[in-house]
Amino acid sequence: MSHYYTNDEVKSEMFKFNITLLSNTLSFYSDNGVFSKRGLDYGSRFLLETFLEEKKEGKTLDVGCGYGVLGIFINKITESKVDMIDINKRAVHLSNMNIKENNLSNIKAYYSDVYQNVLDIYKYIITNPPIRAGKDIIFKILIDAKKHMDKSSELWFVMRKNHGLNSVLKVLENEYIVEVLKKSKGFFIIKAKIA
Repeated sequence: MSHYYTNDEVKSEMFKFNITLLSNTLSFYSDNGVFSKRGLDYGSRFLLETFLEEKKEGKTLDVGCGYGVLGIFINKITESKVDMIDINKRAVHLSNMNIKENNLSNIKAYYSDVYQNVLDIYKYIITNPPIRAGKDIIFKILIDAKKHMDKSSELWFVMRKNHGLNSVLKVLENEYIVEVLKKSKGFFIIKAKIA
């Protein structure tokens, strides 16, 4: 069984569709072997809409970018510099195709096993963490984000309550000032800052 957070070779059947968010319609290539391949999932949409309500501007890192929806909409709407990373090489390839497809600048996608290839400090780190990858990976994404943050930075993520949110928040409260911003249909939007 192939998972979107690995590099398993699954047959390519690339296709294209549009996603509309906050009056912006963008085109995306997608394929087998990436998360939510047929369209924007509810959790990611909820995270993006909450994040973009305030039109947050500043250098942003999209962790586990998939085919690039979070980072691409953030770049398009805020015109901020955006880096997107994923362990899945097909996802990175699709993200770079989607950057070109939407004629965007000041944005790139590259391969990284969590933060392995990340060197910069970011104003915002945003993620819909890969629940199926397991708690170890999720904690690595959420806790190691600190290495790429300063006092003004914010980590934003979405998680379902029934995916172990309470235990995740308990651990994060030892590392960050944590705030639950919104909840809807069992999904919670969390913002974390360095204490």
